[in-house]
Amino acid sequence: MVFTGVLFVMVTGLVKYLGPTMPAPQAAFLRYALGLILLVPMLPFREGLRLQKHQLRLSVWRGVLHSGAVTLWFFAMARIPIADVTAMNYMAPIYVTIGAALFLGERLALRRLGAIAFALLGVIIILRPGFREIGAGHMAMVLATLFFGASYLLAKRLTDEMPAGLVVVLLSVIVTIALLPMALVVWVPPSGFDLIILFLVACIATLGHYTMTLAFKATSISVTQPVTFLQLVWAVTLGVVVFGEAVDPFVVLGGGIILGSVTFISWREATLQRRLRTPPVPATKV
Repeated sequence: MVFTGVLFVMVTGLVKYLGPTMPAPQAAFLRYALGLILLVPMLPFREGLRLQKHQLRLSVWRGVLHSGAVTLWFFAMARIPIADVTAMNYMAPIYVTIGAALFLGERLALRRLGAIAFALLGVIIILRPGFREIGAGHMAMVLATLFFGASYLLAKRLTDEMPAGLVVVLLSVIVTIALLPMALVVWVPPSGFDLIILFLVACIATLGHYTMTLAFKATSISVTQPVTFLQLVWAVTLGVVVFGEAVDPFVVLGGGIILGSVTFISWREATLQRRLRTPPVPATKV
C-alpha cells in the first residue's frame, strides 16, 4: 500500500510536469487512449461480454461521469499545488458514502454523519474561503472528486453483476470515446515527449491499481486506509523538492482531518461487515 501511494503521487507529478501546455480534455483523452494498449489484452473475451441493457446504460453513465472527473482533475493539476490536489482527493469516499445513502439505501448512522461533517470541515480548512483566493483549479478539484464519487458508486453496482476486468476495460473504452469530441475541439499537435509522459502516466497508474489490489487481498481496508495518508507526505515533498511549492500547513491539517474521517467510516463499515464498502482513497486517481 505504501508503494501504491508512491506510484499514484508519481502520476500526479508527471501530470503536473506536463502542465497547461496541453488542454486538459486532450491530455485526459490521450492518457486513456494510450492506456487501452495495456488494458485491452485484459478483456475477458470468453465471458461476460453479453451486456444487459441496464448494464450498458450504467457503464455509459459511469464513463461520462468519469470523463468529466478526469478532465477536471487534469485541469486542476496544472493550476494548483500537488498537495492541494492530493488532500482534496480524499473527499471522493465521503461523497460515495453520501451517495450510497441517497441512492442505494445505505443507512447514515449518527457517527457516520459526524465523520462526514468533519471531512467537510477539512475541505473548508484547505480552501479557507474569505482568507485566500479560491481559483478555478480548486473549484475544478471539488467537482472532480464529486464526479469520481459518482463513478465509484456506479462501479459498485456493476461489479456486483459483471467481471471486474470487464468493468475496468469498459470504463477505459467509454471514457476514451466520450473525451474524443472534447479533445478534438481544443486539439493541439502533441510532441513526442508529451506522448511519452502520458504513456508513463497510463503505465504507472495501471501498476498502482494492481498493487492496490494486492494490498486489499492481503488485509482489510480498515488496515490499509491510514497508510494512504503517506500520499500527502509524498505529495508535499514532491511539490517542495521538484516544483518549488511552499508547504501549506492548512492543507496538511485539512487533508489529515478528511482522511481521518474516511478511515473512521471504513473502519465502521469493516466492523459491521456492511455489504457496500467505501471505495479506497487511491481509487480516485486517474
